[in-house]
Amino acid sequence: MQSASDRHEYPAHWEADVVLRDGGTARIRPITVDDADRLVSFYEQVSDESKYYRFFAPYPRLSAKDVHRFTHHDFVDRVGLAATVGGEFIATVRYDRIGADGMAASAPADEAEVAFLVQDAHQGRGVASALLEHIGAVARERGIRRFAAEVLPANVKMIKVFTDAGYTQKRSFEDGVVRLEFDLEPTDRSLAVQYAREQRAESRSVQRLLTPGSVAVVGVGRTPGGVGRSVLGNIRDYGFKGRLYAVNKAFPDEQKELDGIPAHRSVRDIDGPVDLAVVAVPAEQVPEVVAECGAHGVQGLVVLSAGYAESGPEGRERQRELVRHARAYGMRIIGPNAFGIINTSQEVRLNASLAPEAPRPGRIGLFAQSGAIGIALLSRLHRRGAGVTGETGVSTFVSSGNRADVSGNDVLQYWYDDPHTDVVLMYLESIGNPRKFTRLARRTAAAKPLVVVQGAGTAPQGHAVRATRLPHTTVSALLRQAGVIRVDTITELVDTGLLLARQPLPTGPKVAILGNSESLGLLTYDACVAEGLRPSTPLDLTTAAAPEDFHVALARALADDACDAVIVTAIPAVGEGSAGDAALAEALRSAAEQVPGKPVLVVHVELGGLAEALSAATSTAPQAASGPPAIRADHPFRALDRLRATPAPAEPPADETRDRLIPAYPAAERAVRALADAVQYAQWRREAAEPGKVPESLDAAIDEKGAAALIDGLLTRGQGLTLGSEETCELLGTYGIQVHRALPATSADAAVQAAATLGYPVALKATAPHLRHRADLGGVRLDLADEEQLRRAYAELTELFGTPDELRPVVQGMAPRGVDTVIRAVIDPAAGAVLSFGLAGAASQLLGDTAHRLIPVTDREAATLIRSIRTAPLLFGWRGSTPVDTPALEELLLRVSRLVDDHPEVVAVTLEPVVVAPRGLSVLGASVRLAPPPARDDLGPRTLPAY
Repeated sequence: MQSASDRHEYPAHWEADVVLRDGGTARIRPITVDDADRLVSFYEQVSDESKYYRFFAPYPRLSAKDVHRFTHHDFVDRVGLAATVGGEFIATVRYDRIGADGMAASAPADEAEVAFLVQDAHQGRGVASALLEHIGAVARERGIRRFAAEVLPANVKMIKVFTDAGYTQKRSFEDGVVRLEFDLEPTDRSLAVQYAREQRAESRSVQRLLTPGSVAVVGVGRTPGGVGRSVLGNIRDYGFKGRLYAVNKAFPDEQKELDGIPAHRSVRDIDGPVDLAVVAVPAEQVPEVVAECGAHGVQGLVVLSAGYAESGPEGRERQRELVRHARAYGMRIIGPNAFGIINTSQEVRLNASLAPEAPRPGRIGLFAQSGAIGIALLSRLHRRGAGVTGETGVSTFVSSGNRADVSGNDVLQYWYDDPHTDVVLMYLESIGNPRKFTRLARRTAAAKPLVVVQGAGTAPQGHAVRATRLPHTTVSALLRQAGVIRVDTITELVDTGLLLARQPLPTGPKVAILGNSESLGLLTYDACVAEGLRPSTPLDLTTAAAPEDFHVALARALADDACDAVIVTAIPAVGEGSAGDAALAEALRSAAEQVPGKPVLVVHVELGGLAEALSAATSTAPQAASGPPAIRADHPFRALDRLRATPAPAEPPADETRDRLIPAYPAAERAVRALADAVQYAQWRREAAEPGKVPESLDAAIDEKGAAALIDGLLTRGQGLTLGSEETCELLGTYGIQVHRALPATSADAAVQAAATLGYPVALKATAPHLRHRADLGGVRLDLADEEQLRRAYAELTELFGTPDELRPVVQGMAPRGVDTVIRAVIDPAAGAVLSFGLAGAASQLLGDTAHRLIPVTDREAATLIRSIRTAPLLFGWRGSTPVDTPALEELLLRVSRLVDDHPEVVAVTLEPVVVAPRGLSVLGASVRLAPPPARDDLGPRTLPAY
């Protein structure tokens, strides 16, 4: 298949797997001379009407000349691509380069005619739109900038494919044919269209996995026990609403049922469609199962089998082959080595997992790469989702295992517009595509909270994706910029998730604290201060407080405009009956109901055996005989179960967006940390609603074309180039960034001459790599007022550190005093362009006190960037010092951002130090590195991760 072409080798990098509109997959690849039979077979399955639309005349069959023309390409001026499923063509597209006269041409002609043909059975699946994206990318790679297409007016579907693509277009009508011409340069609208199609397709592909009408469990043991038999039992016992089948090739021919479930030796023997297959056979048997599922039309697989990339190189190759095999049939995979999936919707009721306890229905979407972490999260939600905190459960759960195919990005696409999910919790061991995840997270977080525990792992085994070179902390900072609520442990994940699932977002950081324990109130106060909240003095109701006192205090606090949230601290009453605690619960509930727009949290203290009792009370699982005694229905602490505004049905109504439950926490710091996360997220939501902009005033001092010409000229000298001092100053100057002039001082006399040119006072600096920007090592002499001081300083430097050739000294005019800062920009192959800011000096480097933002940066982001470092007070008049010119600093950040965004060949910029004075700033040192930019996956056609 991959034979050499007439002029170029087979372009294997054009091969790609794509998700179609209905959630299925197809493979797109170049057409070669080996595809003649496939092309003829494909054409025979196309209707006469579709053939007429393609050739403008009846065209029942392809001649030998046609077949030769459509299979022989030079991959430059003539290119054909095919979309395949199961190895057979379902659609084709080709372009032919043409000149100004409309005839066949070669480069430098930059226009081509394009034409499509889609099998009728696959029309409406978005195949043509996907092919247009890929043929457009191929054309741009080959120097073609514009497509032309002639379409019959009655071919409305194809006209819509072109007009909906979002490219700049021109339409004309002549001789009964519609002629469309459009530029191939991506536009904001074409990217928006592409992202919208990507979201619909990937969301639909996950929906097909989570909402199947029929499920086959392959690898069900004939005797109780084992993975397959356990999953089959979980699906049955959870009340799956669809058709369920047990499959095992070892079943006797006469066996028709297993535990009341239809039994078959093969998926192919099942009479009727199978939407989802759960695969629980040894890894060496999986290929046979995949082939049977593909032949039967199964839409997706959950592969529980182990023995893949987690087991070493051989398993990694086995995993790659599994994905290639499944995608060839249009199927998506969760796994391998997966823990399973759960959908608690009453219309589905699917528990295709190994979870020991079925989760309660709820509105939390849960994703975990690790099966062990998945078990822990489900268990904690099950335990915390009942009892003292009311009922909160899961809408859907996905444990992806090795995530060879379906990843967190895909599931995030599904949850974005899932009406049954209000909050998303994710445990990610790694982020394989940070650029895409950040884009999806920003969009999702604008609609619903997204809480993430991020491990420091590597990209998933077997994926051919670019690895980020950014530190773990930098990636975390970029996620927070995108609205992700970053937490460090699964305990915090559950704590924060329960608050966000039950309570409204706070409008600010002001917290009222009230309760019946002074010491617990003070602990809560200190925790609030430590988390950056603004607590009021705790109100101590004393241990004698009655439920009415709690009600009055809570109602008064909620009604106060100086309060954004309330934390109630409660020591359980000892010796009182259940009536007293029920009254307290009702008092808090009724007070919270009066002001529903502010969050309320409860911190409770466990006395004596209360911890074990609460643990028992919060589980619906049968209790072991040796376990703690179950709490009676009339136990006093059962009253806390009813801290809610409205009763919760088994599954919340579809139109209910938040079940107002009051969450309770066993420790003040846990409650406060969850509240702090909610405060920060709410602030991000408010800012995201009014995104900043890049001020137009910058344009006056920016020469984009001049910078482009300079960069093109410099890159002719090499692929990776660190610019010299003068070249750096010239390039930065095109964007209005002026670098303080520094002159080389190869000798004492040269230093004196440089000082005379610049004017006294001056600074003498060593620029050797080991001394650069290291004033603490003595490589800098400042405020040299005359020739005598300069010569003395020069002699001291050369005596201490070596010859001028080793020191590389320079003389620079003194800049106004201020705060030394550092600005950096770098293009990471996975995350994209990142702008960083921090103060200069060893202390900031040692503490890692650097803030980051994705490029392009807006004025709002530049302002928050300089304020987000811990040492930011030094810029704003700390301890009586004069505040510096932060508006000038923000403008400089915007200029660096524009430079890197406009010219991706600028792969690294460092401005160090940037001295910010009370009025203005001075860039005292700068370096720039140029290189061909890494490929932008987000600007190319939609593809699944390659194998």
